[in-house]
This record gives sequence, structure tokens and C-alpha cells, in this order.
Amino acid sequence: MRSKMFVFVSLLILASMVLASCQQDAAPTPETIIQTVIVEGEVKEVIVTATPAPVEPEVKEAVLRINLGTWPDILDPQKSSFVNEIAHLKMIYEGLTTQDAELNTVPGAAESWEYNEDATELTFTLREGLTYSDGTVLNAKRFEYSIFRNVNPETAGEYAMITDNLYGAQKWRYEGGTAEDLKVQALDMAGNPCTDYEQVDCRILKVGLDGDPYTLDTQEPAPFMHTVLSLWVTFPAKEELIDEGGDIWWTSSKFHIGNGPFIVQSLEPYVRGYFVPNPFYHGGVATYDLEFRYITDSAVSFEAYKNNEFDIIGIAAEDLATIQNDTVLSQEANIYPGSCTFAIMFHQLKEPFTNQKVREAFAMALDREAWVRDVLNNLGAPTLTWIPKGYPGYDGEENRWGFDPAGAVAALAESGYTVKGGQLHGPDDKPIEMIDTFSDTPRNRVRHEWLVAKYKEVLGVDIALNPVESTTYTAMTKDIATAPQMFILGWCADYPDPQNWLSVYWKTGAFGERIGYSNPELDALLSQADSTVDPEVRMGLYADAQRLLTDGAPVAFMWNNVNAYLVKPWVKGVTFTPQDAGWPGDVAPLSITIDTSMIP
Repeated sequence: MRSKMFVFVSLLILASMVLASCQQDAAPTPETIIQTVIVEGEVKEVIVTATPAPVEPEVKEAVLRINLGTWPDILDPQKSSFVNEIAHLKMIYEGLTTQDAELNTVPGAAESWEYNEDATELTFTLREGLTYSDGTVLNAKRFEYSIFRNVNPETAGEYAMITDNLYGAQKWRYEGGTAEDLKVQALDMAGNPCTDYEQVDCRILKVGLDGDPYTLDTQEPAPFMHTVLSLWVTFPAKEELIDEGGDIWWTSSKFHIGNGPFIVQSLEPYVRGYFVPNPFYHGGVATYDLEFRYITDSAVSFEAYKNNEFDIIGIAAEDLATIQNDTVLSQEANIYPGSCTFAIMFHQLKEPFTNQKVREAFAMALDREAWVRDVLNNLGAPTLTWIPKGYPGYDGEENRWGFDPAGAVAALAESGYTVKGGQLHGPDDKPIEMIDTFSDTPRNRVRHEWLVAKYKEVLGVDIALNPVESTTYTAMTKDIATAPQMFILGWCADYPDPQNWLSVYWKTGAFGERIGYSNPELDALLSQADSTVDPEVRMGLYADAQRLLTDGAPVAFMWNNVNAYLVKPWVKGVTFTPQDAGWPGDVAPLSITIDTSMIP
């Protein structure tokens, strides 16, 4: 009879058990056991020495967790403008060109570009075989659509003016023109107009340029446009998905089918945005997932970082001393020059800032050195210019409207406005309510209390504080009708060119119009600079333009930022640049790796 063995009863443990060690590399402990079995009909006991299977170590997910602070107001490539919005879009999409770690313009979706002889026409050639994150074709026709959508006045995009130097854009947006006026065309490799979004050989995008859009029906050089077309306004969101999703298409991850390094998996308003690697991205595939969180209170964010709930956060000035005095946190701090200028914005259409002398008074009453020292804990540099130090066009000789209490009082008196018992009165003796509006966090309250106290000290004016919810603040400051009387706002470089600082912000119809600023003389000077090919002459014109801007004291320049971030030691390969306004490393996210073995 052939022997058969069957387990009869449960195992009896003879050897004492040894608790498993927490160490991942601990060897399994052999166990001696007695098995009671039936062998050929007889009950027998056999001794067995068994080695249990090794305990598999805990597998930690590679997720880069970043606090962005504020939930984005909108995530539409052709309608977004704020830093936190752009931080999302740069992960989901990619433009024709992009910037490297040295802020040079380099190929993005386009493998090459070329200007014609007089820089009035620019031709891009897209990479071969480009696809979206769902594997569908990405061709030049998609970029043609995104540019047309940005220029279209019906889109009413936040950054529409950035492409005004495309031939026909100004006419369509401001002069009653049509889409037919915009000289942007997608072509196949044989030079024929593309017909649809599925055309694989549709890889050429040809754009006409107009460096001086105020001179209608004339193409003018615009030698900076290959860089401009790296920006999010060209990102190729799919037309059919935008149409399907309607006005709120951008709120759903299913409509964000992009061509960037990541795919947005989910968007939880005010809570979390979660991204996974795009397997079709031409630059490679990320080795980690990406998670954005939206905690507006920097004190709360800092505590979460210390509890290992975040891998990257911005450093608030209030936490700097704590970080510097901590042996661990000080090693995780990264502080380096930034690319932003912050200013007190004066609404030119709201009293008392309709009066230039009042604006001069408020600018000269501002002690920028004390603000940086006492409020920012030296996380910044005081400035009297719009273009920051280190960027082309910076004017180190500018000294107008610096801290001058006596000059401030004299300018206010010259304006015809008076102060009675802390109340500002206009030339007609009508009382003017002064209100300082800001994004409401405990730390912002302290900062603005400091600011209005200093204005009281120098000018004798009582200024009421108006804290508002952060997303409300963002929305308010985007519209001339809702922009507050006075508020602090910053501008961060999109690319290292004075055109980005001056023409993009201060031309009539651009961002400066949110506070009612418009200067035809400045418009003309900037148009001349924008269409000048000679670099030296061009820089001189921009220098003249910045001096003219400062003449009118439209804002009180305050400080230039420094980038300050805490980064966990297991986050490797972060590339730091001056333009890290969202989070450090977004210029080269594929260089980042997460060493999960180091995570506690």
C-alpha cells in the first residue's frame, strides 16, 4: 500500500517563540514543532524543524508631499495667472518651449524653433511622435487652438495680453478684429495647412510677430516670443474636453488630459491634489507620485512638516529663528535669491490714490528696511525698483520715494488732503475711509497691524484692517472693479527679460490696469523696446521705461523675496532656481527621487 500522510491535529509549538525584531533585515527564527499525523493508518508523532518565510519589510510609497498654501482660483491654462495655479498646470501640461535650471529657453514639446531674417516670423517644429497622457496624438493643431483660445476676447483670459505681440492679436482683442486677423497656423511637414487633431505629420507651427502692436497691419520684430510661448497660456488642453466640461471643466481631473510629466488623478478642493507619473511624457517617467495640499496658515504647515506630514514647505519669516536654532531643521533649510517684487498697490481710480502726491506720501512713509528686518526677519531685500536685482533691467541707482517721513508729510500736505483726528479728508473736506485689505491668516494680521501702525506714526492716518479669505483675496485682486483701495501683491518673473516685467505688467490692458494704471507715453516706449532687435538699444529703452513708470509712483515698491524652503533629506535631486515661486524643483521634476528607506 502506497503511504499517505495527512495532518491530523494542529501544530504544537515546542520551542519558545521569539518576538520579531523591528529591524527589516532580521533573520527569521527557526521553530521546532511536533506534528501528529496518520501514516498508513497508524497515529504517529514526528519532529519537524521549520524555518518560517521571511517577513517582508514594509513597502513605503514614493510620494512627494508639498504644501502650496492656497487652493487655486482656477486651473485653466488660458485663464490662470497666479503662482499656485501655474504650479499645477506645469505638472499636467508642457508648452512649445520651457526653461532649464539656468533659466535658458530650451525645447519643450517643440524640438526646435527659428526666426526669419528680420524676426517678424517664428516657426516651431514639434517632436515626432508626441502624445497626450492617454496615448492620443498631440500635434501642432492643438497648439494652434490653445493660442487662438488665449487671444480670443471671449475667453477673457487672465494672461491674454502676454501674446499681444503675435500679429493680429491686438486687433482681435481690442480693435474689433476677428480670428482671421491672428497669423498663427499649424502645418504638416510638407507645408500644407493641418486639417484635424489626429494628423500625425502636423508638426509645424508658424506664427507672425508684431513687436509694436499699436502700429496696426504691420509685422514688427519680437525677438523674445520663443520664450513667451513657453508659458502656460500655450498649454494644449483638449478643445473637446473643455467643451464637454463647460465653464467649470478645469475642476474635474477627467478633463485634464495633458502632455506634462504628471497626470492629475484627483482634485479635492481646499484639501488635496494628487498626481501620478505620465507614462507617455517625452522627457521620461517620474519615479514618485505628487501630492499638493492647501494649508493657508504657515504655522500649521510648519507643525505638519515637523511631524513628517510634508516633504517640502515654504519657510515663514516667523519660523526662521526656530529653524536656525534647530540642529535638524537648519540642515533642511534652503534659502536663496528669488525673482519676485512685492509692492503696496494703490488703486488709481479710488480715493485718495487718484492723487499722485498722496501716492508719493504713502510710498515715502514706508520704512522698507524695518519691514524686512522686523517683520520678515531678513527673508528679503528692500527695493525701490520694479525689476529685481540680478535680472536684466535692474536699476541700482534708483532712489526715489525711499523712506522719508518729512518728505511724506510734505507730499501729503501738497496733495490738498488733510488729516483730522486720524481721519483723512479730501480737498473738499470729505472724509476718506482708508482700508488695508489682506489674505486672512494670524501671521498676516500681525504683519498688517505693523504696517498700519507705521503709517499712523508717520502720516497720522488711521487705516482699517480688512482681512478676507485667501481665495476671495485672490479673486478680488484680479478685477479692477473689485481690487481694494490698497493691498500688497507681488509679481514673479515668468522669464528673465525686462519685457516680462514692464510690458507684460504695465502696458495698458495688462495687469497694471487692475489698479487703474494706464500711461500712453509708457505704452509707446515699451512698444518701441519690444520691437527692437539690437540688445543694447533694447535694454536702454526698457531702462527709460522703468524710470518713467517710477515717476508716477503707481505703487510703493517694498521688497524682493528670497526663496526659503524646508526640504526633507529623503527628497533627492531638487533643482533650485530664482523662479521657484510655487515649489523648488518644478523646473526639473524628473530629476527628483524619493529615498523611501530614509522615511521614518
